[in-house]
Amino acid sequence: MESAEYYGTLAALAWQIELGVDECIADAPLDRYDVPAAAAKPAVPAVAPLSAPVVVEGPDPVAAAQAAADAAQDLDGLRAALATYEHCELKLGARNLVFADGTPGARVMIVGEAPGRDEDREGRPFVGRAGQLLDKMLAAIDLSRESSVYITNVLPWRPPQNRDPKPEEIAMMQPFLHRHIALANPDVLMIMGNHSCQALLGKRGITRLRGDWTQAAGKPAIPMFHPAYLLRNPAAKRDAWADLLSLKARLRDG
Repeated sequence: MESAEYYGTLAALAWQIELGVDECIADAPLDRYDVPAAAAKPAVPAVAPLSAPVVVEGPDPVAAAQAAADAAQDLDGLRAALATYEHCELKLGARNLVFADGTPGARVMIVGEAPGRDEDREGRPFVGRAGQLLDKMLAAIDLSRESSVYITNVLPWRPPQNRDPKPEEIAMMQPFLHRHIALANPDVLMIMGNHSCQALLGKRGITRLRGDWTQAAGKPAIPMFHPAYLLRNPAAKRDAWADLLSLKARLRDG
């Protein structure tokens, strides 16, 4: 009996498939056009707003330099302020602080760029080959660091491998440089090289700037080729000589 019912059901199912039936029909009608109500979304638990991250900032290196420079009352005080300034990483790799050389209070103050190997070793600016050429240039117009010229650099510490000074390094040293000029109080400035022009004039392009008198740190100033550049480009010595003669005339007339 069960076998007959099984085969009868199977035959009925085969017959429906032949007729094209492809789904089963439930006992109760199904309304396929009825849209079920949207289920309520679970409530989002309240979360306390995130507080802004606390940024711990160190001292502003330029502001610290400005405060230290302003506090210096004389050249010895300024040297001491530079020696204790801790925000310039150049200090970590340098042998010596290269502060100045020559005659404090001289009418002419030379501002170079940065110490090289020889300057770092001796602790004085312009003592290598470029310094020897500078001494000859000064002697040609009757000047010398022993009697009539005071010399410093934008950076008091040697950059590694004599690389160019970085803008942030120049920015840190600008307050010290301006205070240095104010305390030395020269009549005129000789600004030697691109980086010195950047620090004192906010400009670069020494071949365009050289030879034209301007104002820097409240002083008459003449941009000139750096002696190291003249060693690499001897043809530029003609222009350097013209600039030296212009300086000599300025000192004579002023």
